[in-house]
Amino acid sequence: MKAEKLNIAILTGGNVAERGVSLKSAKTVEKYLNSHKYNRYLIELNGKQFIEQATGVQLDMNDFSLLINKKKLTFDLVFLMLHGHPAESGSILGYFELLGIPCTGCDHFVSALTFNKQRTKDFLRPYGIPMADSRLLRRGQPIDVDDIKSMGFPLFVKPNKNGSSYGITKVPDENCIQTSTKKAFQFDDEVIIEQFMEGQEFSNGIFRKGKEVIVMPITEIRTENEFFDYSAKYENESEEITPAEISDALTLQCQHRTKEIYELLNCKGMCRVDYILIDGIFHFLEINTIPGMTEQSFIPQQVAAMGWELSDFLDAIIEETLGNFQIPI
Repeated sequence: MKAEKLNIAILTGGNVAERGVSLKSAKTVEKYLNSHKYNRYLIELNGKQFIEQATGVQLDMNDFSLLINKKKLTFDLVFLMLHGHPAESGSILGYFELLGIPCTGCDHFVSALTFNKQRTKDFLRPYGIPMADSRLLRRGQPIDVDDIKSMGFPLFVKPNKNGSSYGITKVPDENCIQTSTKKAFQFDDEVIIEQFMEGQEFSNGIFRKGKEVIVMPITEIRTENEFFDYSAKYENESEEITPAEISDALTLQCQHRTKEIYELLNCKGMCRVDYILIDGIFHFLEINTIPGMTEQSFIPQQVAAMGWELSDFLDAIIEETLGNFQIPI
């Protein structure tokens, strides 16, 4: 007897700066999810409504179901491709947990923690993870210029809870701090002012296949831009080498650090950890618990470098999610 196909809701869109990236990522997932195993539905968040893209039908938020041709459709799993809030922030994960619907990625607590860049650094720092010095600034809080200057210039100013390099500025001196923080506050009510680290940028994906944690090949990022900004990420203004052209020793160091961070934070599903390499040491930048899946993104590059098909990788993510799922009490 042929197994019945699973109904997969690929969640995308959103009301945040990363909406465009989210829509592209979801299209990639839809393209490569095995159509013989899964019925795929692109569910787009617009305002406060979830809408199925193909039909324009609004979902019933009482049980996250879809009414098509007078028949009620429910989902076996939600594949999160919703970047930023409310998915990466953990908010919507609590909703799916209450409904008893399996959802890819980290749980709501880990998502909320890792979405907050400064809190993640505060959590990891006691474990000896190398990283830049930084200060957190809340909206309306006065800037302690002397304290900021103690980190030296240049500095980076960026939103504390945002992604895809929106609102980030490289600050050459104290005269630009006010302008840069104002820009970052357009995207969040908290801003990080962070010590500049000069070095080569790298990104390393990681995921679980069953109970096994698999660290992926590393991507080296080369760009003529001042830093790896939105244009470098999504508008082909960077060169990305996967696997990275570094020594075996550096490869092992980076992959060991990625696994350590993933396990310390109790992550699940696919994640991506970003680094700066300085004097032979990988310094932690941030972790992304719903990494981009556009055709240009790091994770698809790293999947290919492993010798895997993207459809097999997505299978592994779904199987791990279903295998770990527990019906809430």
